[in-house]
Amino acid sequence: MPLPRIGVVIVTMGTRPREVAALLASVERQDAPAARVILIGNATPLDDVDVAPHVTKVPLPDNLGCPGGRNVGLEMLRDSGEVDVVVELDDDGLLIETDVFGRIQTLFASDPRLGIVGFRVADEHGHTERRWVPRLRADDPMRRGLVTAFLGGGHAFSMPMLRETGLWASEFFFGHEESDLAWRALDADWKILYEPELVLQHPKTSPSRHAGYYRFTARNRVWLARRRLPLPLIPVYLGVWILLTMSRVRSLDGATAWWGGFVEGVRTPCSPRRAMKWRTVWRMTRLGRPPIL
Repeated sequence: MPLPRIGVVIVTMGTRPREVAALLASVERQDAPAARVILIGNATPLDDVDVAPHVTKVPLPDNLGCPGGRNVGLEMLRDSGEVDVVVELDDDGLLIETDVFGRIQTLFASDPRLGIVGFRVADEHGHTERRWVPRLRADDPMRRGLVTAFLGGGHAFSMPMLRETGLWASEFFFGHEESDLAWRALDADWKILYEPELVLQHPKTSPSRHAGYYRFTARNRVWLARRRLPLPLIPVYLGVWILLTMSRVRSLDGATAWWGGFVEGVRTPCSPRRAMKWRTVWRMTRLGRPPIL
């Protein structure tokens, strides 16, 4: 069986030219070269970024958010017919090993129902934070296996899976778009593998550094529940996350923004509702993370 062809999508807002240059160089060093590399500029012309001849720069006039920008690249690769697996990388990440793409090819070639492979994210000292491990029992970041989630910073998608499930929920703009796509993939009987040997180096940062973090997090969590959960699980899921969030938020401004986003999520449209099957709920529970956490 031939090895799948690799495509790469990177989205940037133009604020990290040095990091993007280093990331592109790490992509070029891979032992299995990418067939196509797409660099998306969210509301940036990308004039200060030099790229190799096979790298396509796509400057966008508006900021479509991370999922919206990635969808532009995914659509280009899907329509080209030149790519079987897409690797998406944060613009401040770095591939520190040269065999990442080769390993990805082997993984997808060995299992036709493998839909998503999640990387292990580690800082420059090799440390992986607990929130970067896509399972509830996050004490061992080196434990490989099937999971129900993946990190948006570094992952690989099967193109056949994307054709079946659809692309990112662009209306989310920022936050929980990974959960929405993961739940769709699981509901369509695709597998999600966490592979800690695939490492994306990424600076240690707080997600709350992003403007609108609390608002988007709350709004999109409500949208996620409304779009994907069976009706009896919606109040359970949201109730659990209200309790968890209120126990973690350390500022009045953060709590106010979160509740504003929650109300927005209840009141505004969230695209067509396609709730997951109960067998998917059971499958996620057996994998260690029922869709209420």
